Parts: sequence; structure tokens; C-alpha cells
Amino acid sequence: MSERDRKPPFRRPGGKFSGKPRGFERPQPWRERDHGSDGPVILYGWHTVTLALANPKRRIRKLYLTENAARRLADERIETRVTPEIVRPSQIDQRLGPDAVHQGLLAEADPLPSPDIDTLAAEGLILVLDQITDPHNVGAILRSAAAFDVKAIVTTARHSPEATGVLAKSASGALELVPIITAQNLARALTRLNERGFQTVGLDSAGEQDIAAVALREPLALVLGAEGKGLRQLTRETCSVVARLDMPGAIKSLNVSNAAVLALYIGATRIGLMPK
Repeated sequence: MSERDRKPPFRRPGGKFSGKPRGFERPQPWRERDHGSDGPVILYGWHTVTLALANPKRRIRKLYLTENAARRLADERIETRVTPEIVRPSQIDQRLGPDAVHQGLLAEADPLPSPDIDTLAAEGLILVLDQITDPHNVGAILRSAAAFDVKAIVTTARHSPEATGVLAKSASGALELVPIITAQNLARALTRLNERGFQTVGLDSAGEQDIAAVALREPLALVLGAEGKGLRQLTRETCSVVARLDMPGAIKSLNVSNAAVLALYIGATRIGLMPK
């Protein structure tokens, strides 16, 4: 008998045994924002869930834990905020799929509010994402943004993944640290950033100069385009500068999440945000 089989069965409070909790159907891998959804945000994994529990702005609807995860939360004195339901690891597998690394934690939560672009302080560094659709890439960009103290990420309302599931896991808790501003019209959002004094620098392989040669200044907005397609034409035209990332090797392009890290390091260094 395996260790999972020896775990006690899941029971609903006051109810009889059930092989899986109600509503434990598998979610879609990702949803575009324009599809709309009244459903909860799905958060799983240790860092993703524990940072959500620590965020007073995040309303937790339900929390599912394995016995080991519940014990670890208690040992580390992490407040669950809601009464958790204890489940077997296989039950979370059924909800998420066998490849999801959930570490025994799954939460259903309300989405965080999207701030208005005019409430964003004109300081530091922000990222703008032009229809980047891969949730793994957006999650990785969020994680890097948190590492570089990015003040916000501006993304498109359409053709971008919702902040749930795979994206949230890839972000490793950064959803709770970096505000996401959703723009209905990205060109108008960039125009507003220009009006508020941001230097908007688009990253594109066809940029006229290497970003290392651009006189960067604060506040700085780095604009990244979609995988394969790059920046859309109107986005390029609205940026104050369009630059490229020059590399010495035979391969001249990077995955967008890797390009984001490099651009963030260059930007943060040039405007004096890196620790000395």
C-alpha cells in the first residue's frame, strides 16, 4: 500500500465520504481575459498560496491542504484565514492534473483588483506586456518583476492569460507583490504613460539601437511584445524609443521571459535601482 493510499479519506464537514470535493473539476490550462469569468482564481504551490494567505487584499474562498502541508503551515505559524479542508494529494492531482507541482496546497480566491494607470506613481520601473499569451512566460516575467522591484505590470485586457492556475504557479507568489494594470487599449495606456513623464522603451529585434546605448531615465517603462510577433505596429509607434537587445552569439533572439530579465537588469542598473 502506498503512502497516499494510507491517507485518511476526504470528508465534507457534517457529510459522508466523497471521493473528491464538490466542484473539483479540472480547470482550463489558461483563459484569456476577454472571455470573462465569474469563477475563482486557482492558486497552488507553497510560495503561491502562502503569499496569497499573507496578502490582506486577497480574499480566500476555499483552502485545500494535505496533512503534510497543513502540518508545515502550523509549524511555520502561517495563518490560513479560512478553515481548510484536508484532502489526499491525489484529490488535488484530480483537480489540477498529474503534472502540477502543488506541494499539497490549493486555494480558490477572488482576483485582485486592477489599479488605474493614473494611480501609478511616476517613479521607478514598470513593465508593459503587448499581448503575451503564454501563461508560463507571463508568470516568469512576474517573478522577475518582483525581484527587480517593478512597481506594476501593464497588460492588455484581451489576448493575455488570466492571473490564475499555471500563470500564478509560474509567478511563485509574485502575483501578490506586483500590481497588474489591465488596459483596454494599450496604445492609449502608453500615451498616458508618456504624458505622465515615463520613458517608454519598446524592445524589438528591429529596434534602431541597442538598449545599452539608449540614455535611460526614471520613470522607465519597458515594453515587451508577444512571442513570435513582437510589438504591434501601433505599440511601436507609441513608444518613445524602440530598441533591441544585441547579443554576441549565433542566436540573436531570446524567449520573452529571458529578454525581460535582461532588459530589467539593464534598466534597473542604468537608472540607479540596483543595490551598491
